[in-house]
Amino acid sequence: MTQAEIAQNRLISQKIRSSGFTSALDVVSWMGAVQAQDFAMAHWAIGLRSPGSNASEIKESLNQGEILRTHVMRPTWHLIPAEDIYWMLELTAPQIRAATRIRHKLLGLDEKSETRCFKILAKEIGKTDSSTREELSDAFRSAGIENKDNRYAHILLRAEIAGLICSGQVIGGRQTYALLQERVPKRKILTRDESLAELAVRYFRSHGPATLRDFIWWSGLRARDARQALEMVKDRFISTKVEEKEFWFSEANLYKASQNTTLHLLPAYDEFLVGYSDRSASLPESVNKKTISVNGIFYPVILINGVVAGLWKRTTKKGHSGLQADFFRKPALKIHEQLKQKVKEFERFWEKW
Repeated sequence: MTQAEIAQNRLISQKIRSSGFTSALDVVSWMGAVQAQDFAMAHWAIGLRSPGSNASEIKESLNQGEILRTHVMRPTWHLIPAEDIYWMLELTAPQIRAATRIRHKLLGLDEKSETRCFKILAKEIGKTDSSTREELSDAFRSAGIENKDNRYAHILLRAEIAGLICSGQVIGGRQTYALLQERVPKRKILTRDESLAELAVRYFRSHGPATLRDFIWWSGLRARDARQALEMVKDRFISTKVEEKEFWFSEANLYKASQNTTLHLLPAYDEFLVGYSDRSASLPESVNKKTISVNGIFYPVILINGVVAGLWKRTTKKGHSGLQADFFRKPALKIHEQLKQKVKEFERFWEKW
């Protein structure tokens, strides 16, 4: 398997090149989790993988509580199926606590202050079932808790990984927080081994070909736990070595050679790039700094045959919304024709936003 074939296989396993999914829940369940610190872009990450869907449908899935936006795995937001939140948090929250321990100590966030803050959150959210970040900030401020060094964001993070709060409804375009126990009253409980195995299956089926190191990065698990997880499920996958690295993937997603050129518009922070520790198959070193900023911001990219070929951004001129594409190299005419079609799909997706 070559680097080009790795990129092409990932387009298939990630359901970018072809997908039969029609709902947000289908996509998020397949992916295991979809990184979502950029809320709008996370909508397009799902839309890209569910042809014919629109942003309004994904918003409705969030409002109905089918999928949630919360902190799991690495200390960042992800979209996950609501039914998976309890076993995922139990598996990954300890690693998030460990990763944020020093920062939270500097912010004075200990067990005593956590208990106090959690009581404030429960009381405030309990008034209306859904509270905006601004409303929660006001509640903290009224209680004499300062927002020094972005302290409120870390309080909310601690409340999320403790299983107290999660995303609520989107009201007037504004995101809210809800109490997890009320949002997802039915707990799906897995043993630790079952959780490890389930997370590994979801990752390698949707991100393969991928290495153990990629899985460690994506999941945030300790290396020994990730290794155990892969060991438990590796009989469901096939593997191959490329440049002395062992890649695991599903035979069902195996790429079949084609001469057809494919173009895709990926959102910022898409799993196709951010879901791997080694992105070299799709991200040439020569364009790495153009694609990812020095402080870790992943820009929206144009893919050609699974390889980053340029950047794109939304534009607004005289009240009209458009899309500006900037290729790193002048593309062939047929690429421009594909781009026009993808822009139409993109605009249709956002019509009901």
